[in-house]
Amino acid sequence: MNSHNSLAQVVTIDGPSGSGKGTLSQLLAQNLNFHLLDSGALYRLVALAAISQGVDPQAQDKVAELAANLDVEFDVSGKDMRIRLAGRDVTAAIRTEEVSRVASIVAALPPVRNALLQRQRDFRQAPGLVADGRDMGTMVFPDAEVKIFLTASPEARAERRYKQLQERGEWVDMAQLVEDIRTRDQRDSERSVSPLKPADDAYILDSTDMSIGQVLAAMLARVEEAKR
Repeated sequence: MNSHNSLAQVVTIDGPSGSGKGTLSQLLAQNLNFHLLDSGALYRLVALAAISQGVDPQAQDKVAELAANLDVEFDVSGKDMRIRLAGRDVTAAIRTEEVSRVASIVAALPPVRNALLQRQRDFRQAPGLVADGRDMGTMVFPDAEVKIFLTASPEARAERRYKQLQERGEWVDMAQLVEDIRTRDQRDSERSVSPLKPADDAYILDSTDMSIGQVLAAMLARVEEAKR
């Protein structure tokens, strides 16, 4: 490990919606025996809290207050990660389309991002952390030893999302999904606060034509390389 020996190692995995970040971050964390931070889930948790408490997602200060007081736990001890909010398992509840939509709104609010910034940095603990999100390498952990930017074509990402939703018994229109992903990409990359873009020193990994195993192998090789 290079500089920041006093701090636990961080591997950041950024990228657009549907690039496979979530699955791969979990696998990487399990392989390395690291903690996991799913920052996208934090915004979904804020969205879920806002929806369930009847808070207007545009009410910046109220939403920021919810964000600052989130009682959240990411448990990667089993095969699948479980997410708990105030002790309640909300792993499935935060994956609905409504929560996705509201999460995208609250994630663009500067006070909410500020409230969550320190919360995210607190996840950095020994032996190390895999941080999954949109601005982990650029904003949250700019000093991370390994930064990976995982991407894939909008069509490939829509297809993955389509399969995920089908497995859950949700039926969606494929063309609409591609359109939604393009719209979200545009909004995420053009927003004034923490736009979605690779860090200058990030390793760009295009997973369009790769299997999960191939992507994981490439990530592990990258982490190994950083230790040299």
